[in-house]
Amino acid sequence: MKRLLVIVGILAAVVGGWIFMVELMMALNPSPLDTQPNPYGTSEAPTPSTVVIHLSYDELVEQVIPAAGSTVSVQWNDMGQQLVTAGAIDLEKFENQYDGLTTEQQEILQGNRLTEITFTPENIQFWTNVLWSLGLVQQSKVLSEGPMMQNVGEIPLENYASTGGWTLGSLDAVTLYNSVSLMSLTPEQDDLVYRVTENIFRPCCGNPTVFPDCNHGMAVLGLLELLASQGANEDEMYQAALVFNSYAFPHTYITLAAYFASQDTTWTEVDPAVALGPEYSSGSGARHIAAVVGPIPGSPNQGGSCST
Repeated sequence: MKRLLVIVGILAAVVGGWIFMVELMMALNPSPLDTQPNPYGTSEAPTPSTVVIHLSYDELVEQVIPAAGSTVSVQWNDMGQQLVTAGAIDLEKFENQYDGLTTEQQEILQGNRLTEITFTPENIQFWTNVLWSLGLVQQSKVLSEGPMMQNVGEIPLENYASTGGWTLGSLDAVTLYNSVSLMSLTPEQDDLVYRVTENIFRPCCGNPTVFPDCNHGMAVLGLLELLASQGANEDEMYQAALVFNSYAFPHTYITLAAYFASQDTTWTEVDPAVALGPEYSSGSGARHIAAVVGPIPGSPNQGGSCST
């Protein structure tokens, strides 16, 4: 009897130790099923091709980024010349970057008659660089009080892609940062820009424009400042930002148009402020929509780059 009790005791100790080890291993290595709640409120991970796309890829392209371009009503005038004078743009470096300048590019940088900006698939990279320089150099609340300056103690200004990556000026990016006022922004307009930039995201790095740590963020900031200085309202600013983002990240927004089309909402009916929000335009939001929509037949793999 005593021998039986000893055996039972040994077995209990072994089982107890085994249970303890299993619980310890589970604590140290959570089960793959122990996932965080889906931020979009769905109960399961999205699966490709869960929507029915009623439009062809070419039809979606024509809606979102027509080849003829999309025009933003804002006067550029001699802003290119001002950027050169401020040291934000070095003409020789731009000429070398593009192996010479086209007539359109010369007008942007040296002319004074451009009364609107038309983004096209061919010129979006050039405009991104030009607007990048504008967002970088223009004095603004976003640059003086926003996240980049708030975090300057931990992350030096030169460590960002939007600063360290800017090599097309005659002055270095940190010297240029928030250095001159090329356009007159009232305090109310500066506040408007700050408020709008908090709500405009980009799929390349997932941050809002109020944190312009990459070229696209700085470019949208420059565009919004230009619009605000000329009296644009909030809706017009969101619309212009969506046009820019669509050409800068065509695959993201063509996919988003397909998603909305599956919900019987045409691209022209989509609220730009909604489309530019984190649910659709942040890195995680764009990936979620892409997973839901799945591959669109005939679509190439496209994306924006955070470099000159």
